[in-house]
Amino acid sequence: MKKYSLLLFIFIFMGCGPKDSVKQPNTGMWQAKLKVKDNNTLPFNFELYETDNQQLQLKVLNGEEIITVDEITINNDSILIKAPVFEGYITAQFSETAMKGKFIIESLDRIVSFEAIFGEENRFSATKSPNGNVSGIWETVFSPNTEDSYMGKGIFTQNDGVVSGTFRTTTGDYRYLEGVMDKDSLKLSAFDGAHAFLFLAKVDDSIMDGIFYSGNHFKEPFTAKRNEAYELPSPDSLTFIKEGYDELTFTFPDMDGNQVALSDSKFENKVVIVQLMGSWCPNCLDETKFLVDYLEKNKNEDLAVVGLAFEQAKTKELAKKSIQRLVDRIGITYPILLAQYGTYDKEKAQEKLPMLNHVLSYPTTIFVDKKGEVRKIHTGFNGPATGDKFEDFKLEFNEFIAQLLSEQ
Repeated sequence: MKKYSLLLFIFIFMGCGPKDSVKQPNTGMWQAKLKVKDNNTLPFNFELYETDNQQLQLKVLNGEEIITVDEITINNDSILIKAPVFEGYITAQFSETAMKGKFIIESLDRIVSFEAIFGEENRFSATKSPNGNVSGIWETVFSPNTEDSYMGKGIFTQNDGVVSGTFRTTTGDYRYLEGVMDKDSLKLSAFDGAHAFLFLAKVDDSIMDGIFYSGNHFKEPFTAKRNEAYELPSPDSLTFIKEGYDELTFTFPDMDGNQVALSDSKFENKVVIVQLMGSWCPNCLDETKFLVDYLEKNKNEDLAVVGLAFEQAKTKELAKKSIQRLVDRIGITYPILLAQYGTYDKEKAQEKLPMLNHVLSYPTTIFVDKKGEVRKIHTGFNGPATGDKFEDFKLEFNEFIAQLLSEQ
């Protein structure tokens, strides 16, 4: 990966110059494709445009989600596109109407082939009219009949042949998915700069049989059946304090290297929200944006939030850099502590917090009352892509925090 780090440095160092001297790809709509397993391609669309001050930016489009990317560097016929917040970046050679290169996440040693074509507005090409409509709720099993099996809930809306929605799981959602029904084939994808998801399935009336691809490093089968009444287990029932432990305790360094403990006086007699998270994690980003917004609108000296970051970056310095980038881009006002770096392995995370029965998901959110008692642990985060579920969560969150704050 050293050569990619060097390439990134060269792009940043050399990619600044007068606009008039720089060749640029065409502004407008592009269709991008990532190469995943089984020789499949994962498409997504982005719109390239110039701002009022003539800076090149783009918008990644995933259904209702629009991700603005404002870190674009051009050097001769090379372009570097760096995802907001996350460490992933695209480096490619370009002409006015084409790009070809790679999507790279250095800390995970992941390199995915990338190409893009100007002027193509369709995400997927549907060659035939849809046989049916997948709108509704789908009871889903990922990796069925294996020890790795887990449940999901598909939530979809179809207009003509265009499909949008997501899969919820006990650990979070699979982002804003967008795609098509092509005869009896469902095709869905999402790209956010951290994860690249592709779902391909055959649909026969009330049964769905497919494969889920994550980048070019992972795939698993899934099956689903229509079930409008289906609901996942409560996210508040999955993680808990083990027998033999009375409370949550931790001590981790902040970004300045100062050790911070939950027992510190600044948390005493306060309601404390402890967020297990990572700067690499899209669901954590959704929750972080929610918490930042909540704190801005509900200032209260009796409420504190602290994040415990479990980072994939290979060194402490890179981990701190990733966390600081998240803090700066999102405007986080609460402390983020470096709980772990080099891996986000959940078993190792649980070793850092042995009072928990397990760390099942990032994020995991622990609610501690004014007396220091853990009152609830919420596993995962189902964000804006889940629609009504997200609205229900916000209402429940507001009511629960208000209850804890009212207690003496």
